[in-house]
Amino acid sequence: MWPFCRKGPSGFSSSSTAEEVTQGIDGTGLTAIITGASSGIGTETTRVLALRGVHVIMAVRNMAAGRDVKEAIVKEIPTAKVDAMELDLSSFSSIRKFASDFKSSNLPLNILINNAGVMATPFMLSKDNIELQFATNHLGHFLLTNLLLETMKKTSKQSEKEGRIVNVSSMAHRFPYSEGIRFDKINDKLGYSSIAAYGQSKLANVLHANELSRRLKVHEIFYKFYCLLCSKCCSHFFFSF
Repeated sequence: MWPFCRKGPSGFSSSSTAEEVTQGIDGTGLTAIITGASSGIGTETTRVLALRGVHVIMAVRNMAAGRDVKEAIVKEIPTAKVDAMELDLSSFSSIRKFASDFKSSNLPLNILINNAGVMATPFMLSKDNIELQFATNHLGHFLLTNLLLETMKKTSKQSEKEGRIVNVSSMAHRFPYSEGIRFDKINDKLGYSSIAAYGQSKLANVLHANELSRRLKVHEIFYKFYCLLCSKCCSHFFFSF
């Protein structure tokens, strides 16, 4: 049997669909933010969570694409609660504005899915003059998580329900630069490898998940940590509090 199709302790495998995994779950009353929700994994995650009753905030760079996805989901699921908000993860100012606007809405936040990303791009700098893949895939989600963490803790305390933060990484985390994360050479154009830079950013996602999990546990917040492998060779790192 193809190893990725073997069922794990959860009873699911990488070939399991989102609908299969969430069958029987009632997400009514929960609020989730999903980055990169206008395409791919983000769109399907939005659709299925909305199907289960979750109020989904689509954090998207392209608002037109976000609105199209929202309309398609609502057409399929008339009861769906889906909203789109603009977020450019390559821009710290955009991230801070998104977080500020979300907090101003006074919505609870039960689930944060850090899904968006860019892959194997030519060497480019972000709006904050940081190599684009590292800035978007890791630093953007790192900042977003930190800005929303207190809101998630507050929601968890008030609702008495565990929160969930999901970092979407990749098998590519095994293939960064030979020295791992090149903190002192992030913007080294001459030594740049688009594939290794992507692996570097995905490794940072994993380390971020591990360290945040440790810190939440240290602060006596209820904690679980799971690692699954999806059918598109993405490692999903889940931790809750």
